[in-house]
Amino acid sequence: MAVALHRPITLSAILLGAAPILIALGAALAVRSPLAVAHPLAAGLLFLWITSDTSLLVVIARAERRRPPVRKVIATLAAAALAALFVPPPAVRAALLSLPGLAAAIAVLVVVHFCWGLAAARRQWRAASQARWIAAASELLPPALVRLAAAELRLLHLVLFRWGAAPDVPSGCQGFAYHRHLTPMAVTLLALQAIEVAVHHLLLAHWSAFAAYILFVLSDVGLVYMIGLIKSFRLRPVLLTPAGVRIRTGIAIDRFASYDSIAAVETAFDSTLVKDRGTLNAGLLAWPNLVLRLGTPIPRRPLLRPRPPITAIAFRLDDPEPFVRALRWRLENGQT
Repeated sequence: MAVALHRPITLSAILLGAAPILIALGAALAVRSPLAVAHPLAAGLLFLWITSDTSLLVVIARAERRRPPVRKVIATLAAAALAALFVPPPAVRAALLSLPGLAAAIAVLVVVHFCWGLAAARRQWRAASQARWIAAASELLPPALVRLAAAELRLLHLVLFRWGAAPDVPSGCQGFAYHRHLTPMAVTLLALQAIEVAVHHLLLAHWSAFAAYILFVLSDVGLVYMIGLIKSFRLRPVLLTPAGVRIRTGIAIDRFASYDSIAAVETAFDSTLVKDRGTLNAGLLAWPNLVLRLGTPIPRRPLLRPRPPITAIAFRLDDPEPFVRALRWRLENGQT
């Protein structure tokens, strides 16, 4: 069985991704300085050059053979042009728009990108059978931004609307719950988090209202994620599918192990196995009561340095016996 190899996420790759953001933030701060306000046209042109040049260099560095597609170049330049119009203060923006040639060039870039992207989005909408709007929106906006927005919308839908919804158990699958032991501990942590946020907000407000506001926003985001995680424990049970075992711990963990990759299922084990670097502990707050030993390791995406593949998955179920019986029956009967 072929195992896909993942290249490690090196420090240079992280710097390459963070460089345009950091440079753009630095340019955004510089364009609001007193010197930039005194020389708005020069500041605006410099900001436009920095954002477009930095973005293009990153696109070229990531492209195959350092030759990015024409459409990606146009999209990058259009994004830099829009940033040059919306990020600087009004005086700098007015100075840029006072140049008719520059204003026309920005308009042409944006229109070409929009029309080209709209045509591609229409093709994606017709071709894609699932997540059509994500595929279509990715033709007009950065795909990573679209995926992030889609994930945030799914989380908000989970937090705000999916009250009393049925667990996600597709047809032909068996679901096994783990939320009854995990939810009370998570709710306790949520209550402690809310108290801590309130105390920190009151103390910080005496020192800086702006810092208190930033903490309030970040804390609210954390509370929303925590509520979504707690609700997802019940909605995303562990599954026995026709092809294998899908280990899920809410929205935090989702791993699949095919039946032919499972060497054994164990109910008695020691802490050495759970703490081993090759073991994925999906129990979160609780000590696991089941371990799947894998004959075929599952590769993990490296972060900064290579990580050992997953050779065992530890997790906890509210009632493990039905799961063990069903899984052993499938393994003994050769279901793959």
